[in-house]
Amino acid sequence: MEDQSQKVMTISQAANLSGVSVRTLQYYDQIGLLKPAAVSESGYRLYTQSNLQKLQQILFFRELKFPLKDIIKILNQPDFDYQKALMEQRKLLILQKERLERLIQLTEQGWNEKGELNMNFSAFDKSTIEQYQKEAKERFGKTDAWKESQEKTKGRSKEEWNLVLGEMQELLKRISALVGTDPAGEEAQQLVEEWRQHITKNYYTCTPEILQGLGQMYCADERFLANIDRYQVGTAQFFAKAIEVYCKNR
Repeated sequence: MEDQSQKVMTISQAANLSGVSVRTLQYYDQIGLLKPAAVSESGYRLYTQSNLQKLQQILFFRELKFPLKDIIKILNQPDFDYQKALMEQRKLLILQKERLERLIQLTEQGWNEKGELNMNFSAFDKSTIEQYQKEAKERFGKTDAWKESQEKTKGRSKEEWNLVLGEMQELLKRISALVGTDPAGEEAQQLVEEWRQHITKNYYTCTPEILQGLGQMYCADERFLANIDRYQVGTAQFFAKAIEVYCKNR
């Protein structure tokens, strides 16, 4: 019997199977959301069943209106639990289904006995869904790293925060000065190590897996991109590439 877990398909086949356009899959690759398992000698992206499982998770999150930047952070967590995520997504989808059923029922009611339009607006209420979605996002975000960060930053004074911020800004300035050089170079790699140590010291233990996710987010999240590129345009992309090289060597 053929082992489906090892089956490889092209980007076109993955697009046809999933209903996601080739352009969208290419974009997901560019922002680090869904990397293909391999790239052929001819330059074609190749996807496995594992890639498709992750794509299904992405589509569930998109269906539930999660922004791409949030999905990247969630899926790149080292302790991300696919089964737990499916259960949370199922609850949200059921709430959406129940809301749609109420709306359908409202259209069926139409006009009352007096020939007046039924003015019931309760079916349009999204508050329950929005509240549960907010709580689900918080649960997905509360990793061990999040908890460690809460402990390390608790009670930090304004002066201490200014010191931490100053160290971060100095590192970003030094990184921006290297834009145009080799991100795999010794100086760039040393700055990535200093950045990792800065995060570990001031926020949470920054493992290579977490650092890799951060690097991808620096380019995918417009807020991070704008903040980092204010030192010099191209800094975020250069920094992300330097982090990628650093993590591959760990």
